[in-house]
Amino acid sequence: MSDPVNDYALDLIWRKGRSYNGWLDKPVPETMIRAVYDLTKMGPTSANCCPARFVFIHTDEAKQRLKPHLMEGNVEKCMTAPWVCIIANDLMFHEKIPQLFPHNPGAKEWFSEPHARQEHAERNGSLQGAYLMMAARALGLDCGPMSGFNQDGVDYEFFAEKEGTHHWRSNFLCAIGHGDDSTIFDRSPRLAFNEACQIL
Repeated sequence: MSDPVNDYALDLIWRKGRSYNGWLDKPVPETMIRAVYDLTKMGPTSANCCPARFVFIHTDEAKQRLKPHLMEGNVEKCMTAPWVCIIANDLMFHEKIPQLFPHNPGAKEWFSEPHARQEHAERNGSLQGAYLMMAARALGLDCGPMSGFNQDGVDYEFFAEKEGTHHWRSNFLCAIGHGDDSTIFDRSPRLAFNEACQIL
């Protein structure tokens, strides 16, 4: 059994981690984003299917492509962030099962039915999106996750006509950078254990 992480790590990732609406003028190098992914990819998924795909938007040109598809309240948050990640799901993720699950490559057939494949992609891809945020926080970055955007528009703009991505579907967005504390509200309440949990 492993020892638990210390209180500093718990504060950084969980207790003091917040969803940011604005960013400090502090760069985040690409090497850091690659390090975030290298942690994210270690999180568990069903049959190690890893359906999430991540499009990291950094250049002004790419941000301008994203901008028309954002709800008004999310425009500034995205345009001023050092990075914005489109967390998407690959609806043909099962094609990589022989690579990702080599001790049972036939598990590819578990996901042969499109409806089941979509269900697994949505569940496991959302998990991977959460892993991304926890990884970013663990490396000293802040996140601003959001769902206020036109998914069809984003999918068409970034995936539809690009080779190898036409079966990707956006799930949510996450701005990444060093958060500006002046842009967050007081922490909202959370449900107590007895309101949200049962022990049977």
